[in-house]
Amino acid sequence: MSVPFILNHTNSIANLYLAELRDVNIQSDKARFRRNQEKLGTILAYEISKTLQYTNKEIQTPLGTANISLPVIQPVLATILRAGLPFHQGFMNFFEQSKSAFITACRKVKKSGAFNIQVDHISTPDLNNKTLIISDTMLATGQSLVIVCKELMAQYNITDLHIAAVIASTEGITHIKANLPKAKIWVCAVDEEMTSKAYIVPGLGDAGDLAFGEKV
Repeated sequence: MSVPFILNHTNSIANLYLAELRDVNIQSDKARFRRNQEKLGTILAYEISKTLQYTNKEIQTPLGTANISLPVIQPVLATILRAGLPFHQGFMNFFEQSKSAFITACRKVKKSGAFNIQVDHISTPDLNNKTLIISDTMLATGQSLVIVCKELMAQYNITDLHIAAVIASTEGITHIKANLPKAKIWVCAVDEEMTSKAYIVPGLGDAGDLAFGEKV
């Protein structure tokens, strides 16, 4: 079982983007909110790229040849609609040749306050023998990601699975580790608490509403 990569354990400019995402005084700027997610997605994509398989290739320059290590394959990128779209865009900016998968999943809340996760639709390229990076802005309980990943793994022989989030809860990471022990986890920050409605605290609020407007 791999140790999660936590971006803000090392100081970098990424802390500024994360701080602006959390800041209630800045969140009203939806374009900035989306753009900061996109930046963090690109940074995590770069970190994940270090773990991919590479091969040496000779590149012809105007003056000679250069030996460069290039990735053997491009990963497939996936996200859960709608909140994860700006974060997913950051991964697409980095892995420009990658194909994308999109999943629609939602909570079905009961009167008691408990909820089930329902996967409504999956649109994906062939994932057999592929590396899959699935991203979502918030990794709260981890239930949605586990259900989606297990459904994809039941249909395809996925070689490597990477799960990426902007903010995760400790509970969500524990749930991912227990149910997807071979998955590699990449997050920008980890928060300790969650509310009774499974919102991460301090978190940043409802990422989908902040990026695209409140649902009705």
